[in-house]
Amino acid sequence: MKLSILSVGKAHESYIKEGVDQFTKRIGHYYPIDWHLITPSKLTEPIQIKKAEAATILKSLAVNDVLILLDETGKMLSSPGLSKLIQQKANQSVQRIVFLIGGAYGVDEEIKKRANFTWSLSELVFPHMLVRLILAEQVYRACSILANEKYHHE
Repeated sequence: MKLSILSVGKAHESYIKEGVDQFTKRIGHYYPIDWHLITPSKLTEPIQIKKAEAATILKSLAVNDVLILLDETGKMLSSPGLSKLIQQKANQSVQRIVFLIGGAYGVDEEIKKRANFTWSLSELVFPHMLVRLILAEQVYRACSILANEKYHHE
């Protein structure tokens, strides 16, 4: 199984890039992983922006990809809960899980319908770049839980 992270937004700030790179490298010991940054739309209306970004996102997805959308309206998971979700998809022989961090205005309804699971990290609102770091750390934590390693203390 492969993991991919799609994020609408600008390149990582240096203070974020260091952490994301470190956790991405660690995740790579468990699963192949890649990042794809999607340039935000230059349109001005939020509805148009979301539709344009949705078109780009949908082109990045294969039919059989499992899409996990990060969205404030999603279901909250514990770290062990995320590890169970990843293991469940691995047991189903899923070829690729795609985690999606939407743009500044969120995502279009078409993306919400395409998502196989919608996940909320918190009731708090975070800057998108910080969400990238949190996501990378949590995916690494989930992998370490599945490997029964000591990173996650329960």
